[in-house]
Amino acid sequence: MKKPLHALTALTLTLAVSAYADNSKAPSHGIDYPAGWQDWTTIAVSHRTDNKTIRSILGNDIAQKAARAGQVNPWPDGAILGKVVWKDSTLTDWPTANAPGEFVHAEFMFKDAEKYASTGGWGWARWVGLEQQPFDKGTQVCTSCHTPVKNRDWVFTDPARFPE
Repeated sequence: MKKPLHALTALTLTLAVSAYADNSKAPSHGIDYPAGWQDWTTIAVSHRTDNKTIRSILGNDIAQKAARAGQVNPWPDGAILGKVVWKDSTLTDWPTANAPGEFVHAEFMFKDAEKYASTGGWGWARWVGLEQQPFDKGTQVCTSCHTPVKNRDWVFTDPARFPE
């Protein structure tokens, strides 16, 4: 007996969402915790001297390909940028080197120009601490911080150049 097409489509969508979301963490700003972000490709790194943090900027496959191709203003729909933040630390055996210390948070920007039209085309989410508790102070916190770079599609990061 053949299964109806709509059942197959529903199963496919369910599997796709399951692969994308990690439902073991509570959502942030209505966005599910992205599964597997720890394995994403590094797009850039940054060191904030104002709050003494080190950041690794990661991207899903869509973001990584756009970054390498220089297609980042605007970023394509489906791109997800992750910023992983640690307190700045000094290495014991190399005191002139800065390195990640205490983990602070992981935050993400989800590009969907239509779905997130009211917030610059991006969905914003953050999870705090090693236990990854959702940060739900409202998306205004995110968009107000990123307003200075709204002409860069709301993104501070310049992707790092890699040799060919």
